[in-house]
Order: sequence, then structure tokens, then C-alpha cells
Amino acid sequence: FQDGLTGQAWGDWSLFTASPLRAFESELGVQAPVGFFDPLGLSKDGDAETFRRRRQTEIKHGRISMLATMGYITPDLVGKFPGYLSPSANLKFVDVPNGLAAISKVPAAGWGQMVLYALYCEASSLGFGYFDEAYNKNAPGDFGWKPPLLATDDAEKRTKRLNAELANGRLAMMAIIGMFF
Repeated sequence: FQDGLTGQAWGDWSLFTASPLRAFESELGVQAPVGFFDPLGLSKDGDAETFRRRRQTEIKHGRISMLATMGYITPDLVGKFPGYLSPSANLKFVDVPNGLAAISKVPAAGWGQMVLYALYCEASSLGFGYFDEAYNKNAPGDFGWKPPLLATDDAEKRTKRLNAELANGRLAMMAIIGMFF
């Protein structure tokens, strides 16, 4: 496929200076060799606020997926907790399988606790404030908690670490979906 103008496959990107996609080329998460990647065209309107909110959401979902991926693998590597998950239901930790099969094994009260904890984490990352206000005042990746080995005040280091975190989060999002099935 050629663009008909330059004779190059897919055109010469340097000629498309008026494209709204150019607005996001230097943003966090744009990494070689792919560069800015938006196959669905979600950012073609060039709206910076929407792009920022989506990037915040991508970082958060990446972090959750990295934890979920490790949580899926760890019991197989090191074993499960001894004792009972639910003494009243006579359910031991070793009786709960990995993946989607665990959904039917965990009692409703356990799912209720997990949902409440997830809601608490979501609300605390927003500073218990309004959604738009919290997302607009924080830098991408700043959800109010600074991991001891990852937090830094050096802007260059922070950018490098967040780019690595985005790449690993993207991989983890695909990994956990693959592990479910």
C-alpha cells in the first residue's frame, strides 16, 4: 500500500505535520519501535484532557494487571496459605482453584469484601474527591501513594520508570487475560 503522494508505504510521517496525532508523539508511553500507537483512532480528535485521562487509566489498569498476574502465578510457585478461607463454609485456601474457576468457589461475603476493598482503593486514589478534579490535578501515575523503590523527584528518572511501567502494564494486561482462559 502506498499513499499516492510520496510513493512510500503508508506515506512519509514527517509530512503530516497538521495531524492531531502529532500532539501526542512526545507523551508518556510513546516508545520505540512502535512510537505513538492508536489503532482504533481514539485520540484522532486531539483532545489533550481525554488523552490524559486515558493515560491515567492505562497506568492504573496496568498496575492492577501486574498485581493480578503475580497473584495468579504465586500460589503455583510457592503454595497457598494454610488454613481456612472461610471456616463457616469449611473452605480451605487449597480448595480454591486459580483463574475463573475460583469465582464459583469463593463465598458471597468474600466477594463483598473484595468489592468494598476495590471501591476503597479507587476512592482513595482520587483523594476521596471529585473524579475530574482528582484526574486533572495529579501528574500521570500519581495516585497518592509513592512506592518506596520507584518514587523519585528526578523528572528524567520518573519518566523512564513510568515508561517502563506502562510497557510492563500493557504486557500484564494481555497476560492476565490469557491466564484466565
